[in-house]
Amino acid sequence: MVIIILIAITLILTAAVLVWNTMDKNSNSAIGSEDTAKPISSQQVKDNTVIVKEIVTNLNASSTTVIRVSLAFQLENEKTKKDFENLLESYVKGTIIQTLNDLKVDQIKGKQGSDDLAASLMNQLNPLFQNGKIKRIDVTDKVIN
Repeated sequence: MVIIILIAITLILTAAVLVWNTMDKNSNSAIGSEDTAKPISSQQVKDNTVIVKEIVTNLNASSTTVIRVSLAFQLENEKTKKDFENLLESYVKGTIIQTLNDLKVDQIKGKQGSDDLAASLMNQLNPLFQNGKIKRIDVTDKVIN
């Protein structure tokens, strides 16, 4: 009976270690994928960047606070840039406006607010692209009235 219990505990611990390692590799690849990639030139960054200028909308639908924001989307490759440009007027701008409409002034202020907006947009937009992904989103202009 003791041997059976020891074998069961060993199997459970082995499974737990395997699951832990798998989860750890997945999270490291998501976080560190940019760090391990080869450096790219400034010309490549420029060629794969799309700037969305001056989107104006109100924050939190019940508020009278208005935000004007411009964003720079750095894309992984030319195919992703083309896909992005095809979806820009319809889906991308609509997603940006919907995301801003859900935010309150406190949620968008400062660096943390800009980072949260970029992360939220990246999570919503990346599933659209089959040939790559959005590598980075920078808030290039933000005015809250």
